[in-house]
Amino acid sequence: MKTIDDILKLGDPRLYEVCEPILESELDQVSDWVQELHEAMEDIRLVYGFGRGIAAPQLGIMKRMFYLNLDRPYVILNPELKNQSEEMFELWDDCMSFPNLLVNVKRHQSLTLAYRDENWKQQEWEVSGAISELIQHEFDHLNGILCTMRAIDQKSFKWK
Repeated sequence: MKTIDDILKLGDPRLYEVCEPILESELDQVSDWVQELHEAMEDIRLVYGFGRGIAAPQLGIMKRMFYLNLDRPYVILNPELKNQSEEMFELWDDCMSFPNLLVNVKRHQSLTLAYRDENWKQQEWEVSGAISELIQHEFDHLNGILCTMRAIDQKSFKWK
């Protein structure tokens, strides 16, 4: 069972790597990865009271995948961001890899997420606001980008 202790922490070099696409031939491994992501996210929710999504590289799975648990679970494989709005908004972002730190960032207000689901079916999802921000945060993880790297300025950090 994966726990909060399995989540890679700020400074781990794997968090700065670009992940490899998931191949259709690897689809049989996805359900195990999803279970691990779900377990780690549930543990962080218990300990810190937050967590709507987690990216595979946060558990050292260096694949282009993230898991969201919103109104229902979403398995996002090989995502692409399209139609990112010019309109931006500011928020204090948190991350399971540094759960006591908040970072002030700017994100696109809306976008279209293109991805494959756990059945390898192509999907598109138009999102805005908080869900748009969440998807951008998780997508960044797949490219080795942490929200600390998107801080608006040097005063954009605070402890929870």
